[in-house]
Amino acid sequence: MNDQGISRLEVHLGRLLLGGVLTAATCLAIGLAIWLLGASRGAANVLLTAGLMVLMATPILRVVVSLVEYVRMRDWFFVTTTFVVLIVLFVTMGVAVMNARG
Repeated sequence: MNDQGISRLEVHLGRLLLGGVLTAATCLAIGLAIWLLGASRGAANVLLTAGLMVLMATPILRVVVSLVEYVRMRDWFFVTTTFVVLIVLFVTMGVAVMNARG
């Protein structure tokens, strides 16, 4: 793994995490404000749900970006490790959805 590849990975991950957190915080803040004002409960629920979904998706997207960057760097150990982490995340989400349904 070279320093340039690591720097590129850090930049991509930093942008992704910052964008995800700012987007989630904006949706949550606006949704909360609308809910507190009682203006439109439907719009508030949509924004609050979107904010939570973005917040939960951000770490998963981080793993996907890491996987892509490790493939580009041809670091097969980290490609394999990151791919296993991604599989574990998806299996965990699948189990959670199945348990939520009953």
